[in-house]
Amino acid sequence: MISEAEYGELVDETFEAVELALDEVDSDLDYEAGGGVLTVKFENGTTMVFSRQPPVRQLWLAARSGGFHFEFDADAGDWRNTRDGSLLRPFVVAQMREQGEIDFAWL
Repeated sequence: MISEAEYGELVDETFEAVELALDEVDSDLDYEAGGGVLTVKFENGTTMVFSRQPPVRQLWLAARSGGFHFEFDADAGDWRNTRDGSLLRPFVVAQMREQGEIDFAWL
């Protein structure tokens, strides 16, 4: 298991990467970060919430399609869904397209 410090750095990097990618979206969406949570508000009135879960060293995502838990996979260099093994980045790109109807490029 990764250390608490490593976990904090990884979540910070992930939130920053999501925010940078959101800044490039050609849509009137809004987002705010604070208190360990990153909330994305789409034009269609729905929200997507990324949240830190330090006790279990996970990153959680609440979307219209459900709640998802991710643990960091050092070999993949990404967070991996604890349910189906999918990686966070492509999962979020698909969720943004499906839920927010936006083209979200997160490489």
